[in-house]
Amino acid sequence: MLFSAVIPLLIMQVGPNPTVGAIPGVPEEMRDRPPRENAAPEAAQQQRSRLSQCLMRAGSDAQAALDYAQAWREMAEPGELAQTSHCAGLALVRLGRFDEALQAFEAAREELEEPNLAYRARLGGMAGHAAMAKGDSAAALPYFESAVEDAVASADARLVAGLQVDMARALVSQQRPEVAAKALERARSEDPSNVRAWLLSATLSRRLERLGEAQRQIEYAATLDPRDPAIGLEAGVIAALAGREEDARRSFQSVLDVAPESEEAERARTYLAQLPADGGGP
Repeated sequence: MLFSAVIPLLIMQVGPNPTVGAIPGVPEEMRDRPPRENAAPEAAQQQRSRLSQCLMRAGSDAQAALDYAQAWREMAEPGELAQTSHCAGLALVRLGRFDEALQAFEAAREELEEPNLAYRARLGGMAGHAAMAKGDSAAALPYFESAVEDAVASADARLVAGLQVDMARALVSQQRPEVAAKALERARSEDPSNVRAWLLSATLSRRLERLGEAQRQIEYAATLDPRDPAIGLEAGVIAALAGREEDARRSFQSVLDVAPESEEAERARTYLAQLPADGGGP
């Protein structure tokens, strides 16, 4: 039967791993913010520079970044403590020490000296990612929920959308697909340019056997990023399950064309092998 052999693989195809590439740069709300009244501009710049250095180290040498964060913390001013915990948490994620990372992000949220809601929201999201990375989506949900509340209060629509996507992934892991679909709907509404929201919406709609919705959502995702292999792969899966074999073949082939060495390309090859030969029957 068409595609029956790969259905187990499709069940697992929910979205990207939140821990991959999870080392961000200096948060946007800290890059160009004015210095505190009691801090000289040079001191504020030095704080940002230290955080940048620590985050860069976390991307290449997590243990060195953790050592740096701990040494920095020993001499840090009160306004820097949250940043030291932030970087320590990311280094701990890289080291696979997710429980400790979660504690570090929690500490960073509490140590924020100023009411910086956007930064607090990002730290809450990082705590949720750490919980997800250790396989505890139930623990992740409260962090994502509080992070969304902070992001809404900060009036940062893009941040709200990103956190709603993260919350949707946790909800899917908790076998709550309908609630996850609502979170993704809000993400799309807050930021229509969020590619992940549209891609994951299509994936979830397909898993709920709402192929018409899934097709519309994946088509919109493709308008936002036509060369994303994950979008091409999902488009092919949706087409195959809808019985549109030629469309599925073209979508899978597009993945091989744009990213032949990718994980998506490996899946595309597997899926192509399940389709009937050109001109053949099912």
